[in-house]
Amino acid sequence: MLQKRPGFRGVFYFYAMVSFISKVLKELISSEENISETTFILPSKRAGSFLLKELSALGMHHIFAPKVYSIEEFTEIISEAKTVDNTITLFEFYKVYKSVTPEEAQEDFETFTAWAQSLIHDFNEIDRYLIDHKSFFNYLTDIQDLKHWSIQEPKTELINNYLAFWKSLPTYYDGLKKELLSQNNAYQGLIYRLASEKIIDYAQNHPTKHVFIGFNALNTAEQQIVQHLLEKDIAEIYWDLDEVFVKDRQHDASLFINQYLKDWPVYKKRKAKLQVSEYHKPKKIQITGIPKNVGQAKYLGELLAELDEETLQETAVVLGQEDLLLPVLNSLPPNVKDLNITMGFPLKNAPIASLFDKLFQIHQHTASTYYYKDVISVINHPALNEILKQQNRNFIEKIQSENTVNLSSKEIINAFSGTAQSVVKACFTNWENSPSKALEAFQEMINQIKSHLKSSGHKLALEFLYHFHVLFNKLENLNKAYPHLKSISSLYQFYKETISTQNLDFQGRPFKGLQLMGMLESRALDFKNIIVCSVNEGVLPSGKSGSSFIPFDLKQTYKLPTYKEKDAVYTYHFYRLLQRAENIHLLYNTETDGLNSGEKSRFLTQLEIEKQPAHQLKHTTVSPKVPAIKNELREIKKTPEIIEKIKSLAAYGFSPSALSSYIRNPLDFYRQYVLGVRDSQEVEETVAYNTLGTVVHDSLENFYKPLENKFLTAQDIEAFKAKIEKEIALQFKKSYLNGPLNQGKNLLIFEVAKRYLRNFLNQELERLKNEEIKILKIEENLRSEIKIGKLDFPIFMRGKVDRVENTNGITRIIDYKTGKVTQDKIEIVDWEDLTSDYDKYSKSFQVLAYSKMIHDQNSLDFPVEAGIISFKNLKSGFLKFTKKDKPRTKNKETAINKETLDAFEMELKKLITEICDPQVPFKEKEI
Repeated sequence: MLQKRPGFRGVFYFYAMVSFISKVLKELISSEENISETTFILPSKRAGSFLLKELSALGMHHIFAPKVYSIEEFTEIISEAKTVDNTITLFEFYKVYKSVTPEEAQEDFETFTAWAQSLIHDFNEIDRYLIDHKSFFNYLTDIQDLKHWSIQEPKTELINNYLAFWKSLPTYYDGLKKELLSQNNAYQGLIYRLASEKIIDYAQNHPTKHVFIGFNALNTAEQQIVQHLLEKDIAEIYWDLDEVFVKDRQHDASLFINQYLKDWPVYKKRKAKLQVSEYHKPKKIQITGIPKNVGQAKYLGELLAELDEETLQETAVVLGQEDLLLPVLNSLPPNVKDLNITMGFPLKNAPIASLFDKLFQIHQHTASTYYYKDVISVINHPALNEILKQQNRNFIEKIQSENTVNLSSKEIINAFSGTAQSVVKACFTNWENSPSKALEAFQEMINQIKSHLKSSGHKLALEFLYHFHVLFNKLENLNKAYPHLKSISSLYQFYKETISTQNLDFQGRPFKGLQLMGMLESRALDFKNIIVCSVNEGVLPSGKSGSSFIPFDLKQTYKLPTYKEKDAVYTYHFYRLLQRAENIHLLYNTETDGLNSGEKSRFLTQLEIEKQPAHQLKHTTVSPKVPAIKNELREIKKTPEIIEKIKSLAAYGFSPSALSSYIRNPLDFYRQYVLGVRDSQEVEETVAYNTLGTVVHDSLENFYKPLENKFLTAQDIEAFKAKIEKEIALQFKKSYLNGPLNQGKNLLIFEVAKRYLRNFLNQELERLKNEEIKILKIEENLRSEIKIGKLDFPIFMRGKVDRVENTNGITRIIDYKTGKVTQDKIEIVDWEDLTSDYDKYSKSFQVLAYSKMIHDQNSLDFPVEAGIISFKNLKSGFLKFTKKDKPRTKNKETAINKETLDAFEMELKKLITEICDPQVPFKEKEI
């Protein structure tokens, strides 16, 4: 019966959906099968939970619940062995490796781990597919012998070692198998092999009915188990694949099931349980391309916002990538009141994981000091910042003010007290490259952070912390049981391997509300409404991925699964998910930045080509609306408070650099001088240009200050040259504080500073051969009043001139620049340009400002020369301020006279009047 119901973006016809599990149960009940005595085996535990739910919903009389197992649990029961995880397997394998490998050829655990993980995966595959490991590894060794590049005889040591590794594989396999079985343990592949060997005994001892539901790609061991139970007539297997795909033998979705129908002897005697005809029914399929993963999460939120509570109950969101979990959770709309999350949250994505990761990286390389950025990144981490609080801020300010680049453990620990010191001590006490000390430090950190989180009530953070506590406990126990971890580096490598497989499981009501899961969690489950995210190539299907020592052709020969079979598995899951669904949204990422992104999955193209008559299929692309951003220049109106601040600045005195800042950008002047906002102090790792300038200026001040009002002599210069090394070192210590000067760029800059002084003093010696030089002022503070009739408050200009001298009767006003300045940067044509173009005329503005202030204080005897000595352009000598008549004429005037200063003063007054005018706002300039 068809029902008409709104929802899921439009009106659509809905069939009353019967899930596959429910259909199987109804068939079993109608055949009067004793359900309580039946053993059900399903692909996952989650599917088993849904089976029990469906069974209780069928309204039967009271019965005992049947045994329900996942296939992994079932094989473990048959094998009578205990499954050990990959971590234990790896440690046991290393123990075996050391026992069968000569001591001189043994690798450390860190190097071993790099290849052993792949080999354990291959052992798993060999066991699952019941391959004779000896013939297999002999075949693999012969292939490698043919592949190596050396044809000379005798073979080199490198080639012999290379071939010895491949020849050792059977020994490794046998040793690992023997070691694990001696403890009644086994890795998963070995469990499957044992189960296939013991299935005959199991069948004799358990003659009750076994029902396999919802399987597709079975390995050889699973096939052997199922076939044996089928042949003994104590089992049924119900396949869940639509006849549309079964009939199409070229379709990847039916690759495995068609193979079983053809090859299994039992299907020559009886018909397979395969009567699914759902895919042809009406479906509404919407394919949507959306840029970025965050875009998919936001669009998903919009889709869910339109659904009522009843529709949400019948809806599943399937995430192709686990990285989408957090964005999706943050994008859920308010109408999603109940949510069941099947996929776990990766522990490596927990916020506190970055703290442990950073500490591992810091302590991998043992050194006597810690780099300040590493220290700040640790103590500023959100997990610690709340504990350290004001002590943290004080310590960072101390690092910045003292310019400390490298810190000792003692310096860091002594900067804190109380609880804060305990945490910092755990972080920065030298672990001495000892894994056990590292693990103790982590547990101490966790205990301190836990105490703080308990009092502040951060429940989710506490949950994350608990899982890390369990993880480090596990690592401690492993380190004690298997002393293979010899360094922090090997512990870190193993920690990364372990944390990549750890998930934080969410607790929810499994049968109520919206279902959020990964593709594999959807096995054997059915939903009316499906939203699948990240339907991109490289995700669905995953494509060529995974590491293995087994070449592709050898896998084909021994019928091991390759990427082709893996793609077929994803194809089956994808189409099976769509079989009974009625409303389907398939989202994919359209962006091309990054690996495996931007190309929609082949599944989507296949859907469009193979479209069923009853399917409504639409393909759209969604792009976020990005409004055009107008790059409007900002304006700040001058309030009475701002005018008052400007008046106080004027009374104190405008410096040439402040006025130049206004010329460059009035908004910078407003921030820096009116608001008093300065750049935050940072640690200066490499000597900055302004620090170099300060060192050179201060060194020259110390040299020349005692010579004020004296004539300069060659003996003075020679005395200065002898003091260069000592003076530069002293000035760097004052200006650069604790910054290192004995290595890298800083050592080069230190040498550059010495070279600057030496070259300058050599130039002074050359000048003294032809010139008489009298030092008048060195680093003199200047201040003069600017009288502007329109303004009724005092205005001053202040500054500090580097040097004033008298050379052969001419007064020179000199400004030192450690950067490169050329003559064209200190020339002007039109006076109006002086206060409009910072880049071209700022140097001219500064030297004229000094000239005016000196004249106002001392009444200069004209003519006067003013200019710059550039330490990067010393060969050009003294660069004199020059006034040119026209751009292309050769008429130049280098002498500064009364007319020059009057013209400058006129422009200066215009500039100051503009700054002080309440009606002229601070307008931002494009720089």
